[in-house]
Amino acid sequence: MILTHNIAHNIPFISIFLAMFAGIITPLINSGRKSCLLHKSVTVLIGILSLLLLFHVEFNQERFTFLMGHFPSPWGNELKAGPMEAVLAVVFSVVMFLTVLGGQYMIEKDVAENKQNLYFVMLNLLFGSMLALIYTNDIFTGYVFIEINTICSCAIIMSKDSGSGILATIRYLIMSILGSGLILFSIALLYTLTGQLLFPQLKSGIMQLANTGEYMFPMTITAGIFTLGIAVKSALFPFHTMLPGAYDAATPSSSGILSGLVLKSYIIFLIKVYYCVFTIEYLREIKITNLIFFLGVCGMIFGSVMALKERRIRRMLAYSSVAQIGYIYMGLGLGTSIGATAAMLHIVAHAVTKSMLFVCTGRMKDISLAGEADHCLRGIGHKAPVSAVGFTIGALSIIGIPLFAGFASKLYLALASFYSPLKMAVSLIMLAISMVLNAMYFIPPVVDIWRPLNEKDANYRIEPDIRPVFITAVVLFIAVNFFVGTCYESIFDIFEVGVALMR
Repeated sequence: MILTHNIAHNIPFISIFLAMFAGIITPLINSGRKSCLLHKSVTVLIGILSLLLLFHVEFNQERFTFLMGHFPSPWGNELKAGPMEAVLAVVFSVVMFLTVLGGQYMIEKDVAENKQNLYFVMLNLLFGSMLALIYTNDIFTGYVFIEINTICSCAIIMSKDSGSGILATIRYLIMSILGSGLILFSIALLYTLTGQLLFPQLKSGIMQLANTGEYMFPMTITAGIFTLGIAVKSALFPFHTMLPGAYDAATPSSSGILSGLVLKSYIIFLIKVYYCVFTIEYLREIKITNLIFFLGVCGMIFGSVMALKERRIRRMLAYSSVAQIGYIYMGLGLGTSIGATAAMLHIVAHAVTKSMLFVCTGRMKDISLAGEADHCLRGIGHKAPVSAVGFTIGALSIIGIPLFAGFASKLYLALASFYSPLKMAVSLIMLAISMVLNAMYFIPPVVDIWRPLNEKDANYRIEPDIRPVFITAVVLFIAVNFFVGTCYESIFDIFEVGVALMR
């Protein structure tokens, strides 16, 4: 079914408005379960609208701009949408819904009953802000929603109201404030240099300065500061220090949303600014791409090595996220459209994989990978098979086994390296090393999960997978992962066209 243009062009705004409005009315609901139902309903509705938008723009081969308020440049507020943005909105909706659905029991267990409605206030606002970062065509509006992201992220980390959670939140907040300050400073410099805030006008202003040769050094500094700010916000190595504590202290749904979606929304915004404002050619000229390529490669190896050393499963997944973020920045650092497209595909692959892994660790709470006495993973597969299957599939995807999402994105990252000859050898070698390291830290816990129980393990208190919502969420997560891993060519083609149209 194809929508009329008037309806389709309003979907990005309606989606953001619905999520934000749900956040406003949720405090009026006293029940945590009703608040959860409202959140899931809004997420499903937004997902359906995003899917209809995808069908419409793909069928019509359309990319449109929606002007909110009809204020003129430079203070206008615009949204821009096409097939790429619609796919991202669908993926974010699906992952958000399944992460909350699968982790609902742990939310009810970890978050105080009188605070559960406030938890879903934050999730609704967080979802709306991530959609805004996907659709925005205005750099200052992007900054505003980055700040909403930050506040809501800190709130869902500390929702368990434990000492470790509060400490982790403070660390997360300090790093986030640093990143936000750098982003705001760079936007102020851009406005001073160009007098514009909308992407197209910003790009025209920068091109005009480039043609005259004026203010090129301040522009280079501005691009560097903006990149540094997003790097801090998205936990690119070496700015990753707030992740392990935050993911270990938060409830599994919060960790899955933070890792799979929140950090990726910052990177999506970075890619939009790179291609719609500065242009990738200019960033190659000033060597910004070389910098993020180097940090991305370092993150791939460092994150994997630290995950290999880690003895707590959620901290291991946190360091794994550092490595996967490195993959994304490595692709973007290739300085080519196909590299950015592969990075976008990896964003999707990581979102549908890592969120599932965190949801499946809900029954692995406080379990160590060390194998000591009452704290090993042995036998979980026999007592909680759905969790074990989901974790196993997620692990295989992260490693890069064919038919799963992780394989598709890593394949295209490898292929993208051939279009950047100077970085090809380093990219391929580091991809190979990192994939081996991924296998080294994921295979042992997977093997341990499926080992038979011995006498010492007989009294392990692991709850069986009997909740239909959890089983449904994990099964759907696996299906989505398999879909991305087998239909990746179509997704890649959409992203390739989307990146090309941003140039």
